[in-house]
Amino acid sequence: MTVVVTGASGHIGANLVRALTATGRPVRALVHTDRRALAGLDIETCEGDICAPESLVRAFSGAEVVYHLAATISLIMEDWPRLEAVNVSGTRNVVAACLKAGVKKLVHFSSIHAFAPVPPGGITTEACPQVDSARCPPYDRSKAAGEREVLKGREQGLETVIINPTAIIGPYDYQPSHFGSVLLSLVSHRLPALVTGGYDWVDVRDVVAGAISAEQSAPSGAKYLLSGHNVSVREVAATVAEIAGVPAPGFVCPIWLARVGAPFVTVYNRITGGRPLYTAVSLRALDSNRLVSHEKATREIGYTPRPFRETISDTLQWFAENGYIHRQSNRKIRS
Repeated sequence: MTVVVTGASGHIGANLVRALTATGRPVRALVHTDRRALAGLDIETCEGDICAPESLVRAFSGAEVVYHLAATISLIMEDWPRLEAVNVSGTRNVVAACLKAGVKKLVHFSSIHAFAPVPPGGITTEACPQVDSARCPPYDRSKAAGEREVLKGREQGLETVIINPTAIIGPYDYQPSHFGSVLLSLVSHRLPALVTGGYDWVDVRDVVAGAISAEQSAPSGAKYLLSGHNVSVREVAATVAEIAGVPAPGFVCPIWLARVGAPFVTVYNRITGGRPLYTAVSLRALDSNRLVSHEKATREIGYTPRPFRETISDTLQWFAENGYIHRQSNRKIRS
């Protein structure tokens, strides 16, 4: 039976579609605008928009499973209207279309950000509460609200699985992602300073493998945190430097000082059209306690993240092979 993927042209979608087609399953990709990540693949494509309910019913017709990846990501505090429209109302539309089209199972991609921060020394698990304060970043609130829409669908008879990955990195990062941009900035010496703090980073291919395993074997209503490795920003830069043969930035800015400058950087990027990498939201995340357990996923669906260095090496290699790292730099990515 056909498997539909929303957000198929995004970072996770590009990897998921390849993994699904590798197993011989027929895939229908819901495409909004960008098709680069799907070029040359033996799949069916269908134009649609999760904010346009009628397009979803057509796209889901005859499908047994829908993987819902389509979402918008924001690192600024003023983006609630856009995030609510896509991540909350869009998810509500996806659930309604699944029910109307007779889809058997929905695999919904949420985020670690849907969970409220735990106290220092604590570990985030599936049992932790969701964010519920208006003072939390709007992206976090939108992902938690999206999960609630999925649970409403389950109450109406739709089988559901929710996936909560941590910060995703890996190949087939066409747009590229926020963290992919950080890696490229490190390689090309465009990141003037590092910041203290770190996060849990996970390989996109491991997330995809975990999601497929959950779709095939997890009971309806299951929810899984798919984490990787907690690595500091300084350690990330050191790993990139060793693999790419480039020096890491020498200045490490304290989080408190970076927070002082973050509003000015955000305004500057709005004026110039650039993408802000250090914002109040991203700095808050890097300074949070994100010890995340994937014990449940390992126990129930056999989830195992690969080594962090392997992920960085493969990601940089993909960027180099696809022209994101300038050839004139003569840099060779070491495996």
